[in-house]
Parts: sequence; structure tokens; C-alpha cells
Amino acid sequence: MVSLQARGRWAALVLAGLTPVVAELTLGNPPLRQAWLLLVWTPIYGAGTVLIRELVRRAGRGWGSVLLLGAAYGIVEEGLALQALTSPTLYGAAGWAPRVLGLNSAYTELNIPYHAVFSVALPILLADLLFPALRHRPYLGRAGLVTAGVVFVLGALLLRWTAAFMDPGYLAPWPAQAGLLLAVAALAVTALRLVPPSSGAPSSGAPSSGPLPSSGLPSGPLPSGTRAGESAGVPVPALVAVGGGVVAFGYLALLFPFGGARHPAFTQGGWVAAPMAAAALLAVASALLVRRWAARGGWSDRHSLALAGGALVGHTAFGVLANGETPADRVSLTALGLVMAALLGLLARRTRRLSPPAGTRRLSPPAGTR
Repeated sequence: MVSLQARGRWAALVLAGLTPVVAELTLGNPPLRQAWLLLVWTPIYGAGTVLIRELVRRAGRGWGSVLLLGAAYGIVEEGLALQALTSPTLYGAAGWAPRVLGLNSAYTELNIPYHAVFSVALPILLADLLFPALRHRPYLGRAGLVTAGVVFVLGALLLRWTAAFMDPGYLAPWPAQAGLLLAVAALAVTALRLVPPSSGAPSSGAPSSGPLPSSGLPSGPLPSGTRAGESAGVPVPALVAVGGGVVAFGYLALLFPFGGARHPAFTQGGWVAAPMAAAALLAVASALLVRRWAARGGWSDRHSLALAGGALVGHTAFGVLANGETPADRVSLTALGLVMAALLGLLARRTRRLSPPAGTRRLSPPAGTR
């Protein structure tokens, strides 16, 4: 029988390999013909997400902390390693919208939440569903935690080295670097110290579910007036999936110039503030709505997977539209999206088998909802 420690190491490896695929390859960045670039990105992506999961589990926090540390990760990658948040030339991001405090405003609004969700939260959620027996436990021991941290730092240095070839001669001003480091530290302290511990965390300190619950344990009948198989005040998983796809596609489309546009949503001048504000409202409204649904007893693993799957399909659909440089790139990304959808379907079948019987609900509401 495989030991729990060995299963944890395997789960950590799966999470590390899954992260750059979810965050980059399924968005068409890079195209499949340049998939070898994932070897360069896996140290920072994979080790970073594993490190975040380990820290959150050990601190007994939930998904709010995961998202805060995911934003910190985005600042490290985009601001300190690539330095794309401040660069006046890289990716042409400085021309998307007016710069604010030396930051490429639209690029920053696009990428920090993107990394929090697609580079950190969704891979962790998928790993928890793939390894449900380990979802409340750290995957690694202390040595593994230190190793993940070292690999993450080395991965960031490797990305900084490659960025020097993409953006030669640029180095972010020291006040900007200091401010970004301060932001990373503030997010980390908030996530691991100030965010309340997860109310359903086991005594070992591992967190229970947060805004994206990953527990479907039965605890009794649904409220009176709710028929078996229904969720009190929570849409069916299919509608959650559609909503996740629409929000993911809409957020990217509002901020990332595509189809020949030089500014978000084909705007010009001061009008660029309109899609930026709309993207912020969309993100906040959808997060509050999911949190509201999650606070009700009907949210389950099936809903979490539907939300993640819908978001992944939506972001791949946008990648086909925006990142496909050639017809071959668009065809290959579409094919990858179909394979991804099929794998998500298999995971959904497995999750459905492990879900509680109809007429039962989750053990407890997520942290912060009582």
C-alpha cells in the first residue's frame, strides 16, 4: 500500500505540472508548437502554487488566503521577475491604458487577478478533487516545503534571466521594486495571519473550504420545501459552469486588446476607463455571488468543478480568438480545449460518484460565512 507521504509527494508533482498547463498552455500562450517553454516556466509556476498550498494548509486558512497569495504570486512573476508591470516596452502593455504610479494599469488589472485564479486557485482546486483524501492536508513535509520555496526562487531568477532577452536593458526602478516587494509582504501577512482561520479546518490546522468549497460531505436533509437533488438557492452545476465561462471570457475580453485593437475593448483615449471599470465590477460581482451561493448548504464539489471547468473553457475559447497567430495555432488550441473538456468530463463523473446522495448537503458552510 502506498504511504500517505508518498501520495502527498505524487499529488504535489501533479499540481506542479498541472499549473503551467492551466495558466498558460490552455490559453494558447505558448502555442502548442512551443510547448517546450513550459519547462522554463514550471519551476516558478509549479513550485509557486505548491508552496502557496502548503503555506495555506499549514496555517489553517481557506480560499481567501489562496487568492491573496495568488495575487502576491502574480506580483512576483509579473512585477519582479518579468517586470512587465512597469516596463514601457514589454508586450506593448504600456500603451494599453494610461500608466498609474509607474504601473501599466490595464495590464496589471488583467494579470494579477488572472494569476490568482488561473495560476493558483484553479490548479489547487483541481488537485484537491483529484486527490480528495489529501485535500485538507499538506502534501509535503518540512523538507519538501523548503525545497518548493528554493525552486520557486530559482524559477523566478530563471524567468528574470529570460526576460532580459525579451526586454533588453530594462530594469524596474528601485522604488517600484521596493513597492512591489512591500505589496507581496502585505498580501502574505494578510493571507496567513489576518484572514481568520477556516471554521471547518481539522485540528491539524488544515483549512476547510472557502469561497470555492471543496467539501461535499452529507450532514442531513435539505431544508423543508427543497426537493431531493435540488440545492437551496444554488443554481445547478450546468448553470454555474456557463456563468464561470462567461465571466472568464468577459474579463479577458474587456482588458486584453485583441483582434487588432491597441487598447482594451477597442476603446480610445479616456474611454479605456470604461472596460477597465466594467472588468472590475464583473470580477467583484461574480466573486460576491459565488460567495453567497457557497454560504448556502447546497454547494458541493460538483458546483466547484463546474465553476472551474466553465472558467477554463471560457479562457481557452478566448485564447483561440486572441492568441492564435495562425490557423494552425487556432486549430491546435481548439483541439487542446476539446481534450481538456473531455478530461474535465471524466473528473466530473468521478466527482459525481463520490458526491453525497440526493437530498443531503455539505457538512458546514465555508469560512467567514457564519
